Amino acid sequence: MTNPLLIAMHLPQFHPIPENDQWWGKGFTEWTNVTKAKSLFKGHYQPHLPSDLGYYDLRLPEARAAQAELAKRYGIGGFCYYHYWFNGHRLLNRPVDEILQSGAPDFPFSFCWANENWTRAWDGKSREMLMAQHYSKEDDIRHIEHLLPFFADPRYTRIDGRPLFIVYRPEYLPEPRRTFALWRERAIKAGIGDLYLAQLEASGYGSAQDPRTLGLDVSIEFAPDWRRLGGRYYATRKARFATSLGLLPRAYQKHTVVDYARVVDMAISKPAPDYPFVRCVCPGFDNTARRSSNGAYIFRNSTPERYEKWLHAMLAWTDDHDITKRRVVFINAWNEWAEGNHLEPDTRHGHAYLEATYRALENHALEP
Repeated sequence: MTNPLLIAMHLPQFHPIPENDQWWGKGFTEWTNVTKAKSLFKGHYQPHLPSDLGYYDLRLPEARAAQAELAKRYGIGGFCYYHYWFNGHRLLNRPVDEILQSGAPDFPFSFCWANENWTRAWDGKSREMLMAQHYSKEDDIRHIEHLLPFFADPRYTRIDGRPLFIVYRPEYLPEPRRTFALWRERAIKAGIGDLYLAQLEASGYGSAQDPRTLGLDVSIEFAPDWRRLGGRYYATRKARFATSLGLLPRAYQKHTVVDYARVVDMAISKPAPDYPFVRCVCPGFDNTARRSSNGAYIFRNSTPERYEKWLHAMLAWTDDHDITKRRVVFINAWNEWAEGNHLEPDTRHGHAYLEATYRALENHALEP
C-alpha cells in the first residue's frame, strides 16, 4: 500500500512587501519577530533560529529550491501555501507567482485561502483593520479566473485527479454553496475538471461542521486542536492558581502553557467525525515571538520522538478511514517560525524533526 501523501502548510511571509513596510515597519518579514523572541522561564525554548536554510528571502529562487529539495528528501509530498486574496488585491504572492512562471522548483504545491480580515492581531490589536474581506459573486469570478492557471500547472496537487483548494473559514462567505458551485463550473469549463474543495477545521473558532453542508468535499483538521485540550484558556486559569501558590513561573499567568505529550495523546484518541475528515499533526507550537508580553500559547516538551509517535498514529488512522483513494495527512507547519512550529532545521534540533517524519513514513510502510 502506498504511504499517505504528506502536505506541509507553508507561510510565504519571508520577504518584504510594501503593505508590511507600512503596517509593521520598513523591511518587515517573519524573521523580524522570530529574532526578538526570548526565553520566559527555565526550560522554555526560545528563540527558534534557523540553521541549514538561514534567514532566507523567498524572492530568491535558490531559497525556494532549497526548501523543496529538503522537503522532498525527507518524504514531504507537497507544500500548501497560504493564499492572500482581498477582492483582487493579493499579498505575499511573489514566491508563488514566480514558481508558476519559472516552472521551478519541480515540487508539488497547492493553496489555502486565508480568507480572514487582516488585522493587527499579532500585537493584540485585533480590532485595528489593515485589509478587509468583501465578498461578492463578481469577486468569486475574478478569484477563480486568477486561480485557474495555477490549477492547470502539472505540479499542482490533485487529490483523486482533482486540484486541491482549501478555504480557511468558508463560513465567512455569504453564500458558500453558490461560490463553490461557481468555482467548480468554471474549472470544468476550462478543461481542468472538478475541484477538490476543503475547509480547515480551525479549532477554537466555533463548532466543527460537516463540510458537505457548505458544498465542500472534506474537512481538514488544523492541529493543534484547542477544543480537545479543554479550551484555549483552561491551562491559563489553572496555571494562575498554581503560580499564586508559587508552584509555577509567573509566565504561566500571562500565557497558556500545555505539555506537548498531552497534546499528542489527546489527538491520537480523538474520535472520528461522521463526515469526510483528513488528519493533521504539528511538531510544536509557541507564538511568544509574536506575543511575548501576554496571551501566547506554548507547548512545552515537544520532542522529535513525540512528534513521530503522533505522525505514525495519523498515518495508521488514515489507512483505516477511506476518505480518498490518495490518502493524505497534513503537517502544520513547514515554516511557521514565529509560532515555534516548523519542520525546517533549527539550531537546537537540526534535522531531527525531518528525520522523525521520514522514520514515521518508513516504519508505516513496513507494517502489514
